[in-house]
Amino acid sequence: MSYNILVPIATGSEEIEAITIIDVMVRAGYHVVTASADPTEQLMMKASRGVMLTAETPLRHVIHQPFDAIVLPGGLAGAENFRDNPLLIEQLRQQKQAGRLVAAICAAPAIVFQQHHLFPEAQLTCHPNFQQQIPDAQRSTQRVVYDRSANVLTSQGPGTALEFALEVVRLLSGEQHMWQVAEPMVPPAEITPVQPLNT
Repeated sequence: MSYNILVPIATGSEEIEAITIIDVMVRAGYHVVTASADPTEQLMMKASRGVMLTAETPLRHVIHQPFDAIVLPGGLAGAENFRDNPLLIEQLRQQKQAGRLVAAICAAPAIVFQQHHLFPEAQLTCHPNFQQQIPDAQRSTQRVVYDRSANVLTSQGPGTALEFALEVVRLLSGEQHMWQVAEPMVPPAEITPVQPLNT
């Protein structure tokens, strides 16, 4: 079964994370929409390390389209642009209310989720530089964290991006399909399915 995945990007998004997410979703056979959540709605934008990323469409063009997962890359400036985009925040709220998967990596869980109180009871992780912004009762230091009760997946940074993206595939399509996607990529041997929290 194919799934519809939204990957917002903005000026300052972390390029390893954005490209890894998009690439793995495509390898999984999903329909991926990359949408500009940039304040100017420009489609071509400079990522956190200067790599140019290109979105397919402005976010407002897909704001009413249902997605099986919304997956946010990190990067501090990119996460701040996400935080300040009211269309994206409302789309995340609706995604949560519908019980569909929301995922974020690096700075995004702290900058976007916490500052808008999107998942006030969920277990979350994020980049170590931002972990103090997550309350002690919610904070996890695991590389990838899935809170089943909130249906939210979070991860720590560029070095965990492949594990994170593969976990999105596992959550949507099951472990067998995840490994079908992973094995040709020759992933690190230590990649294993994430044990959900708050089950």
